[in-house]
Amino acid sequence: MSKEYDAIPQPEEISTREREDAMGSYLMMFASFAVGLPLPIINLIAALIYYFTNRGKSKFIDFHITQSLLSQLPTTALNAVLVAWTIRTFYYEIAFSDNYKGFLIMVIAANLIYLIFSIIAAVKARKGLMYYFILFGPWAYQITFRNRGRNSIQPINKPPRL
Repeated sequence: MSKEYDAIPQPEEISTREREDAMGSYLMMFASFAVGLPLPIINLIAALIYYFTNRGKSKFIDFHITQSLLSQLPTTALNAVLVAWTIRTFYYEIAFSDNYKGFLIMVIAANLIYLIFSIIAAVKARKGLMYYFILFGPWAYQITFRNRGRNSIQPINKPPRL
């Protein structure tokens, strides 16, 4: 049995407000800059607040905020580990180890990749287009567009069983 999915809205069906709300979901990565603190958890908190305040407005917005939130989880985890490791290194050690330097390079690369893909996705969302991240796009699509029977009409009054 195949899964049934709701229809994907086309650009001409999406209002300007929906496009802006969808684009805004990708801009939550800059929340810690706005606060002035280099704490990665602030970005995740901002993304969660944005998710809960904007979900349910439309499938288009739901998809983009879900994809943005899902893609932000691993980046936030990497950044949190790096911040904790940096604090520990400053507190207990004098020099940074080679493992730390390698991890730092990997985290910087992951953040740059996340930044580039998020900017592309934000621009596409502003144009009313769907943009699927490699891993998180199909996952967000399944979460958002899976028809869970919400649209099927279930009669309240049923005929008697004979």
